[in-house]
Amino acid sequence: MEPSAGSWCGATEVCFRLRDPDHRLTSVRLESGVVHGDLSYREDTRSWELLLPRPPAHRIEYRLALGHPDGSSETGDHSVLCCPGYAEPEWVHLPAAGGQWRDLYLPLPAVHGELAARIWSPATPTDRVLVAHDGPDFHRYGELGHYTAAMIEAGRVPPYHLVLLPAGDRLEWYSANPAYARALAHDVLPALAAELGTDRPVVGAGASLGALAMLHAQRRHPEAFAGLLLHSGSFFRPRHDRQESGFRRYLRIVRFTGRVVRDREGPAVPIAMTCGTVEENLANNREMARALTDQGYAVDFAEVPDAHNWTAWRDALDPHLTALLQKVFN
Repeated sequence: MEPSAGSWCGATEVCFRLRDPDHRLTSVRLESGVVHGDLSYREDTRSWELLLPRPPAHRIEYRLALGHPDGSSETGDHSVLCCPGYAEPEWVHLPAAGGQWRDLYLPLPAVHGELAARIWSPATPTDRVLVAHDGPDFHRYGELGHYTAAMIEAGRVPPYHLVLLPAGDRLEWYSANPAYARALAHDVLPALAAELGTDRPVVGAGASLGALAMLHAQRRHPEAFAGLLLHSGSFFRPRHDRQESGFRRYLRIVRFTGRVVRDREGPAVPIAMTCGTVEENLANNREMARALTDQGYAVDFAEVPDAHNWTAWRDALDPHLTALLQKVFN
């Protein structure tokens, strides 16, 4: 069963509705990173419904958990409820600049691993480079490849190479791991520089744990980075994020974030930071943005009306990554 088109989002309330004219279900529960609750069956509309105050978000990604009379349950497909005020970014529909993709094999002895970077290069020669963690997902779901080609074609940003790094052993590599930071700075980036014919520091980009790992690498190897894009970084702090304490690298992360927040100065570069207004990472991102600003980083921190998801990060690329690239690459 699929959610009805009768679900709606207004100025102050949201309503979730599932048609069930024969009342075959025994329960329906809303599952979302933004709002939760049990839907109630209404005989007059022959539907399950839940009315809630509208959260401070323009989009709500959710699923419905369905209960059946035999005691079984199932979870429906992923759905999105868009609220008044939401619009896709204009660049999604812009034409793309010409360029070529290629793969580069990269051994990582520091972490006893390897990865295959995916590189897009524009037709115009350039020594500028943007390197993205979770690269394949950033390209597939965050449309970073189309953003790059469209914004170059529109003349909004200078031409640059886009490098998509797959995550590998993500939970281990991206959790403030010194060995991975060393592999990135001493193995990955020099190999990319040789391949692309540049010795220029790169702009690093990441979301969630990928953002944490990019900041961690910049703190340990500042000479390699000219700027950072950090979406919803997993900057766990004990007073904000005890719910994450079951993560096996939680202590390593909080040790790192604690050191950063306590430092009086740091290897400052321009940074664009974004975080959703309705996600758990908001408090730790606010604290990290203040700390980095106090240490001399040029921080553009934006709270976006969404949650912890790829569409939110895609929608925040412009103007935040755009402004960062204009500042660093010009």
